[in-house]
Amino acid sequence: MKVKEKKKPGGTGFPACAEEEELSIRYRYLPHWEFPGSTYFVTFRLKAGIISEDERKIVLDAIKHFHTIRYWITCAVVMPDHVHILLKPVVSESGTDFSLSKIMQGIKGFSAREINKSRGRKGFLWLDESYDRIVRDYDEYLEKWNYIRDNPTKAELCQEPEDYPFLWEPGEPEI
Repeated sequence: MKVKEKKKPGGTGFPACAEEEELSIRYRYLPHWEFPGSTYFVTFRLKAGIISEDERKIVLDAIKHFHTIRYWITCAVVMPDHVHILLKPVVSESGTDFSLSKIMQGIKGFSAREINKSRGRKGFLWLDESYDRIVRDYDEYLEKWNYIRDNPTKAELCQEPEDYPFLWEPGEPEI
C-alpha cells in the first residue's frame, strides 16, 4: 500500500524559497543545505560490510530515541548496509531548529558506539558524510516516503513493507 496524499487546506507547508540569511550551506565532499522548517530526506551508509538484525535494531532505536524531542520522523528504514530517514527538526524552546548535522551526529555516533561495543571493536562504522536533501514540496515528500517504505521489498528482504521489522512509520508531523 502506497502512502497517498491527504487533502489539506492551504498549501503544503514546505518552504518555496529562502531568504539568504536563513539558508545555511556547508560543504565537505557533498553540499549540505539547511533551512528552518524544512523536512529532509537523509541517507547514510556503512563504511564496509553489513549489520546484523540485532545491530539494525540498535540503529532503529537510536533513530526513535529523540523522535518528537529533537526531530519528527515520518519514515525510517534500516537496511543491511544503509539507512534512509524522512525527518523534520523540531523547533526548540528558544525558537531555533535542532541542526541536521547535530541530529545525524547523534544517531550515527550513538549507534556506532553501541554496535562497536557489541562487536568488541573500535573505529568508524558509518561513512563520514550523509546524503541529505531538503524536500521541496508535498509530491516529493510522498515520493521519498514511498521510496523509503519500498526499499526492503526492492531488496527482496520481505514481501510487503509492513513485514520488514526495521521500517518505522510514525507518520506526518503534528501541526
